[in-house]
Amino acid sequence: MPVYEYKGLNKAGKTVKGILDAESQNALRQSLKAKGIFVTEVFEGRGGRAGGGSGDVELGKLLERVSLSDIAVLTRQMATLIRAGIPLVEALNALTEQAEKEELKRTLSDVRRKVNEGSSLANALSDHPKHFSNLYVNMVKAGESSGNLDMVLSRLTDFLDAQIELRGKVIGAMIYPLLMMVVGIVVLGLIFTFVIPKVTAIFEDQGAALPWITSVLIGISNMLSSYWFIVLPLIVGAVVGFVQWKRTEKGTRTWDRFILKTPVVGPLVRMIAISRFASTLGTLLASGVPLLTAMDIVKNILGNTRLVEVIEDARVNIREGESIAQPLKRSGEFPPLVTHMIAVGEASGQLEEMLENVSISYTQQTDIRIQAMTKILEPLMIVGLGVAVAVIVFAVMMPILKLNQTVM
Repeated sequence: MPVYEYKGLNKAGKTVKGILDAESQNALRQSLKAKGIFVTEVFEGRGGRAGGGSGDVELGKLLERVSLSDIAVLTRQMATLIRAGIPLVEALNALTEQAEKEELKRTLSDVRRKVNEGSSLANALSDHPKHFSNLYVNMVKAGESSGNLDMVLSRLTDFLDAQIELRGKVIGAMIYPLLMMVVGIVVLGLIFTFVIPKVTAIFEDQGAALPWITSVLIGISNMLSSYWFIVLPLIVGAVVGFVQWKRTEKGTRTWDRFILKTPVVGPLVRMIAISRFASTLGTLLASGVPLLTAMDIVKNILGNTRLVEVIEDARVNIREGESIAQPLKRSGEFPPLVTHMIAVGEASGQLEEMLENVSISYTQQTDIRIQAMTKILEPLMIVGLGVAVAVIVFAVMMPILKLNQTVM
């Protein structure tokens, strides 16, 4: 049945809105009328206006962003319902009614309708790539094929929870340094724009010779205050130009290779990518996804084009009969410990377990590295800002002290 969004008035005269399945708009209106709701607007479930509405409320205003956490909760609930023996359509119906966000409710309604019409769950989910990734769809497809959908969904939930936790740690580690950087830029900007010009006027009236460091600061201040309409566009243009260059294929490849070679950031980026690689590949293989398909999915979550190239080359070599560990080792991008553990896993027939061990190990190393970087960055940012302010104060106070000595 079609999915409709509606807006109307209840018996108390309050505005209400929601999503319902109905054979037609008339059937929807009759159903809501029986519940004491007078319909004022109706929208098509796929995003267009179905007609019959006279207001100017846009569908986009009704949408709420569905987060990865919402998908993880949904997946865990679906696994629980299926494990309890509830038919898939009924499980989707319960999840649709329970969903609080209207965008998620609409998506689940569409998935339920397609499954009820005979489509597989994986195919129905694949029509919503915004919420269900290629990895998600392939794991569900493997679960349906093997008859272990509940187990695969539970494994998928654990994987999503791990990704959410890792993302939270990285974002949390970057918040403080970025905040300190913004505060530092604002403070220095205020000093150069308002404080130094006033001090400069005093020096000009006295006609005294200024130290070189004071002259440099005054020059910077004059440039910012007199030519800000040139400096600001140049800075914005440089940032926009860099972003545009980075979006090009050549720019992305060059930048990603540079990041991996950076002393502090490079090892952390590599650890995060290896943790994702091992966790995702192990989860896919354990769920019954074929190795070549799993490798093709894994490359899309690494976030670095150089590592993607390594996985693509490894996939070609695997198709030709080579092991996983050898092409990864030849690339030089994967640490020897990782390739050795993968080789042992292949030889012993316990590749999934070994990949899980690699993921656990590198997740722990990532946590330690992030905590260490955070502890180091905090005092460094404070010291850096303090040194910058101290230099400015020193440059301003030196000529003032000289003037006082001259007067005395």
